[in-house]
Amino acid sequence: MVNIAFIGAGSVVFTRQLVTDILRFPELADARFVLHDIDSARLAVAEATASHVSDRLGARAVVVGTTDRRAALDGADFVINMIQVGGIDATLADLEIPARHGLRQTIGDTTGIGGVFRALRTFPVLSDLASDMRDLCPDAWLLNYTNPMAMNVWWLSVTAPDIKVAGLCHSVHWTAHDLAELIDVPFEETRYRAAGVNHQAWLLEWTHHGQDLYPQLRERIRGDDELSRRVRVEMFRRLGRYPTETSEHSAEYLSWFLRSDEQIERFRLQPLEYVDISRENVAEFEATRDALAAGRDLELPDGASEYAPQIIHSLVTGTPSEVHVNVPNRGLIDNLPEDCVVEVPATVDAAGVSPMPMGSLPVQCAAVNQPYVSVGRLTVEAARTGDPTLIRQAVLMDPNAQSTLTPEQIWRLCDELTRAHGQLLPPALRASLPATAL
Repeated sequence: MVNIAFIGAGSVVFTRQLVTDILRFPELADARFVLHDIDSARLAVAEATASHVSDRLGARAVVVGTTDRRAALDGADFVINMIQVGGIDATLADLEIPARHGLRQTIGDTTGIGGVFRALRTFPVLSDLASDMRDLCPDAWLLNYTNPMAMNVWWLSVTAPDIKVAGLCHSVHWTAHDLAELIDVPFEETRYRAAGVNHQAWLLEWTHHGQDLYPQLRERIRGDDELSRRVRVEMFRRLGRYPTETSEHSAEYLSWFLRSDEQIERFRLQPLEYVDISRENVAEFEATRDALAAGRDLELPDGASEYAPQIIHSLVTGTPSEVHVNVPNRGLIDNLPEDCVVEVPATVDAAGVSPMPMGSLPVQCAAVNQPYVSVGRLTVEAARTGDPTLIRQAVLMDPNAQSTLTPEQIWRLCDELTRAHGQLLPPALRASLPATAL
């Protein structure tokens, strides 16, 4: 029996997806799930959801819920992390406070000012999680889904290098899936590999029966006015490789799109989009809770799109698989810094998770990645050293922020977000700096 701990299991829709994918593997049908969340009401729904999925699939899973993280980790073989430190209130602050200062974001969870403050809230919890794992399950794999992915994995590589960590995101899978659908090629017959940084990787290999699919994509896009008004298509046209995250995410990683009302209208963007998504997530949780209470069946997802179940299955059974992972750049991408976290393909089998060296990115793609990497480096260093000036400098490096705000405005905005997040930040970073501090 494999023991799998879910940290932040109150994200019940995602818990449903992962449990379903895991239990559809016959070899994992007797898995033991220990679900942890600090919110007992959400935890109860997550526990009922996992038990419901097991019953529906005819599996033999053991499901345990606990608000004690150490109890959840004790003896775990795999730890799946999907926490959201500060919950919806902190997420809304990351979006709405910058908007009042004139800085527009769409999602705010990966880089830029939203990503910086989400990382600073998450790092202390990650450090505690790693410490508990060291005591209770030192050989377990930590499979991280929590954003900002690259910064969180980077932080763990610095503060807990003894813990086995793989950062997982489904953006590469769904990019390849949706592009295959766009050009009317069966997805299951395609081969794809991407490399770069999380949410800003690049589709480098994409073929069908050995034939490069990029020419078909260029032909499909040519002359299509609707497609030309998407951020990712514009990036592809200018840079020559397709990015692996949605237009809504990608728009806020660059200086090109959110800087003016004209660009927002042209590329059909919705600033503060994640505010509505966050509220929809709450509504979806409530709908799941109500369905279970009424004895109605939950809708189970089709197919296996998440990487954690595939990794667990391959490590347990030795069955080879190929996924994409976020890991420190140890000889994986030649023209990005060796200590940053990159997203690359990896093979998985009984021997472990083996990231693939991908050589150099196209130089223009590496150039686009560099500011993203700089924001992450300064954020990790701010938390490591306790230097609050580095937080402001991290935001100063962000293309979206620097296209909209002056340095003085960035300092003031960081002061306000520091006060808003208060005790969730690392202790040394809780004090604000005056806007004029340099």
